[in-house]
Amino acid sequence: MFSDFMVNTWVVATLVALVAGIVGFFVVLRGSSFAAHALPLCSFPGAAAATLLGVNEFFGLVVFAALGVLGISQFSRRERHDVATALSLLTLLGLGDLFLSMTQEYVQNNYAMLFGQVLGVSDDQVMVVAATSLVTVAAVIVMFRPLLLSSVSPALAEARGISSGRMELWFLVVLAFATSMALPVVGALLVFSLMVGPAAAARALTNRPVVALLLSVGISLLTVWASIALSYTTNWPVGFFVGSIGALSYGLGRVWGGLSWRPGWGQRLADAGMSQGM
Repeated sequence: MFSDFMVNTWVVATLVALVAGIVGFFVVLRGSSFAAHALPLCSFPGAAAATLLGVNEFFGLVVFAALGVLGISQFSRRERHDVATALSLLTLLGLGDLFLSMTQEYVQNNYAMLFGQVLGVSDDQVMVVAATSLVTVAAVIVMFRPLLLSSVSPALAEARGISSGRMELWFLVVLAFATSMALPVVGALLVFSLMVGPAAAARALTNRPVVALLLSVGISLLTVWASIALSYTTNWPVGFFVGSIGALSYGLGRVWGGLSWRPGWGQRLADAGMSQGM
């Protein structure tokens, strides 16, 4: 399990879980689970386009993730956010279907893009994931307070001069970047599972934002580590264990939350005087 060929697996999975725990906290807090599911699938056709053009697949993923962000932000001006997300997803998946029909070289990698190749990570992929993880975490740290306030209380954020629309756009950019960098390694479906399950469990366990964020990261890390160990032992897919453990952690969090009463997140921020610090 800890032999040389598994080192890259543990390193990359840990980095992906760290980023997923941080970004996923805001995904759940903002009610953006659909966007977190759609953006990896929006960027998925980019790998096919990159292969067709003979360029690095990472550039294709980033470009199509950016197109997904632009589509969601533009359509949101005329439609509800969920409708805008669905329209962007359908448009880019249609292009992906076209690109896949034009190349045979990429077909064998379809499964990996959806479910990942976490047990076959190269040194180059480790460097890419490490660099993009650093950028993503740094971006969240820079806009942590305004992003948190706009997520919990958009009206209060607007009163403090924080544009909800601008924060939504920047958050979608961070979300797209986080999912794109992990897509070739862990797959679109595994990224979504890591971003939603642990963060939802953390939010159910506590009403303290910083504590919930740390719990989200911790649960995400434990989920990935346990999933790799169980997959190695049983030879079952990593994604199965990630999804199962994530659902179990959320269920336990809901049970715990139902047994205790806590004031809402907005009240917690008001009590902490966060609005005065913005």
